Amino acid sequence: MANQRFLDTMARLPAGVVLVTARAGEEFRGLTASSLVSVSAEPPLVLVSLERESATRAAVLETKAFNISVLTKSQEFIADRFAGRAPAIPLLDGCAAWLECDLMQTHLAGDHDVCVGEVKQAEMGSGDPLILWDRSFWTLH
Repeated sequence: MANQRFLDTMARLPAGVVLVTARAGEEFRGLTASSLVSVSAEPPLVLVSLERESATRAAVLETKAFNISVLTKSQEFIADRFAGRAPAIPLLDGCAAWLECDLMQTHLAGDHDVCVGEVKQAEMGSGDPLILWDRSFWTLH
C-alpha cells in the first residue's frame, strides 16, 4: 500500500489532540500527538506514539518521564505550533486535562516508538476537547 494512501485513510479517524512534553537538560521539548490511548487502570497506564527522529522522543527516553496536556479547541494554535516540534513548557494552562507520566516501556513500531507511561498525576481541566479529523481541527459542539 502506498504511504500517502495510508496517511489519507488514517486522517479520516477522529482523535483527541494532545501535547506531549519532556525535559531536555534545562530546556523542554514538545510535540503534538493524536495517539494517546488508555492502556490499564491498575496501574494507570497510557501509551503515545512518538516519531523516532523527534527531539521530544529523545528527551522522553533520556529522562524516562513525560507530560501530556489534552488540548481544547481554543488551543488549536498550540497544536499547530507543536506539530512542528517547537520547544514547549511541561504543562499548559487551560487544557481539558493533564497527565504526568513515568516512562515504563518503549516498543518499536515502524517509524515511531510506542511509549507506555505510568500515570503519576492526573488532573481534569475544562473546555471542549480539540479533535483532529481529516487533517482539520474540530470540537464536539
